[in-house]
Amino acid sequence: MKIIIIEDSKKLADFLKKGLENEGYAADCFYNGLSGEKQILLNSEDYDLLILDLMLPDKSGLDICRKIREKNIKVPVIMLTARDSTLDKVTGLDSGADDYLIKPFEFEELLARVRALYRRPNYTFPPELRIKDLVLNPSSRKVFRNNKEITLTLKEFRLLEYMMRNAGITISRDNILDSLWDFDFDSFSNVVDVHMKNLRKKIDGDYKEKLIETIYGIGYRFKND
Repeated sequence: MKIIIIEDSKKLADFLKKGLENEGYAADCFYNGLSGEKQILLNSEDYDLLILDLMLPDKSGLDICRKIREKNIKVPVIMLTARDSTLDKVTGLDSGADDYLIKPFEFEELLARVRALYRRPNYTFPPELRIKDLVLNPSSRKVFRNNKEITLTLKEFRLLEYMMRNAGITISRDNILDSLWDFDFDSFSNVVDVHMKNLRKKIDGDYKEKLIETIYGIGYRFKND
């Protein structure tokens, strides 16, 4: 899941980004309304969730939310604000926001709201992913092959989940980088290849049938046939 944060408090935005990345999400930060709005309008398909501050100095979160809904961009929106009146909440929700969180808030509450939005019908996935003898459970973050548990780092787990959800499709390194790392990451880095090498060693190991294929010159493919 990739998240865009539009919040003019750099301290809060960077705190949210770090916390979300520690939970395995990828997150991009924008510290003013205009640049954040431009990013979501041009690249909405890259994001699964928008965390949007209501009170931005150059363009309000309400206006941004209305604008993206006018453009039929359906990415879920959690609106952050210090305003706690019923009217303010109603206005925020009527502008197209999916949820409304009052500052100050506990980070764990934000995580719970993120998970709740991800469980909505458009974002509902099977309780576990199963391809051949490999099983991945997104909730417990556990992976088994041939009934033996495999210990993965959080980034390896997210990489495997992304590959399994796109099984049978050749995925470029750039697509993997865009989906699992933030937009500031160096696209010339070999980080994808390093993580993929470690993941293959754990997933395929000494098994006769290899599930992760390298498509030379393009990227990788997870076998499903």
